[in-house]
Amino acid sequence: MSWKEEYESKITSAEEAVKVIKNGDSVAFAYGTESRSLGLALQNRAKELKDVRLFMPAPGRRFDWYDAGYEDNFNIQVAHILPVVQKMMNEKRGDFLVGSMLWAHDIEDIGKTDVLIAQLSSPDKNGFCSFGSALWDKKQAVRDAKIVLAEVNQHYIRTYGDNYVHVSELDYIVEHVPSGRKPGATDMLGRENVGPSDIVKNIADHVSTLIRDGDCIEIGVGGAAEWIPRLGVFDDKNDIGVHAENLPPGIVDLVRKGVITGRLKNNHKGKVVSTACGGSGKGDMDYINMNPLFELYESKYILDTRTIAANDNVIAINSALSVDLTGQIAAESLGHKMLSSTGGQLAFAIGAALSKGGRCINVLPSAAKGGTVSRIVSAFEAGTVISVPRTLADIVVTEFGVAKLKGKTQRQRTQELIAVAHPDFRAELQKEAKKLYFS
Repeated sequence: MSWKEEYESKITSAEEAVKVIKNGDSVAFAYGTESRSLGLALQNRAKELKDVRLFMPAPGRRFDWYDAGYEDNFNIQVAHILPVVQKMMNEKRGDFLVGSMLWAHDIEDIGKTDVLIAQLSSPDKNGFCSFGSALWDKKQAVRDAKIVLAEVNQHYIRTYGDNYVHVSELDYIVEHVPSGRKPGATDMLGRENVGPSDIVKNIADHVSTLIRDGDCIEIGVGGAAEWIPRLGVFDDKNDIGVHAENLPPGIVDLVRKGVITGRLKNNHKGKVVSTACGGSGKGDMDYINMNPLFELYESKYILDTRTIAANDNVIAINSALSVDLTGQIAAESLGHKMLSSTGGQLAFAIGAALSKGGRCINVLPSAAKGGTVSRIVSAFEAGTVISVPRTLADIVVTEFGVAKLKGKTQRQRTQELIAVAHPDFRAELQKEAKKLYFS
């Protein structure tokens, strides 16, 4: 049987495909944008099912099962706290996977997937489908699952790298029905895109003083970090390289301008390398499509600290929710309330520390809630998750300047951080620092 015949034999409707899901099954959606047609078909079956473990690694689409009343049908687990599940998680109707994409498939329980739901491109002339703009761990997930339901989206791009799977590895194939949502309408965490504030612009100005020609950058998703490529930080730099988890908007423009060349990289020289490149408009996706300058590899390779550190001058730029006076970075929770997840931040902090000439930069506004709460604190609220330990803390940037922590004592760190805290809170922070760290 040719691959075309095999492909045709597997085509079915979304409603028929999800009938393979049984009570008690372990069902997982692949990382990245969830399959819409298969998701809606499963939503329509939701009340028929009982005790299904439903793993939604990066929830982006709105499904009914996030509302109250589905607890007997689905045991929902997520790996990233994104806006569509914030209410569910606040009400403790879902569970959070504590871990990292770096080793998720080494966890015995995660590997036992009865049904995987994934979205793919149409097959090429050799029968290979692309995972589009986001690879993550999908290739391994396809191999681990007992049954694979694939939603074929003819608009998905293709990239170089390891971003493909053969139709022979799929069990059921359905056609994608588009939602009509325009790319770029939200930020990369699914929030309404309202543009950068003056505070974020000031943070970007400070970050620009820390970048050198030939640096190899990684920029995190969400918060102040995501705006960095679009605010002129790199415009006067040369031969910037990219090895990143994701490519925020603005990266493609820097490639077009010749700012990003990757010419000085040791690993994947001349290439923009990541595990995902979504979040930008159609023009950027068209530019990336089958462009040999861009390569996507699985997250287990991209986030390996040895892979990261193979390049010199790695600059990891990520957002934080809060920083304490010793340099501990909180990027996932405030107290016991989960607001995000670590993603690749810790991996890149370690990779940057191991890279020759590497630096780790955390960016955050100095205050929250309209300036009434300091993000630089003397001590975290009980239950706050430490995303990056103080031993790896390097540079912290707010709109008020740059705090350099690497190689500094506790007392020196307190002064560096108080200097970039919001002026309204400096006196109180100084008082707390004196009590905690000075005689």
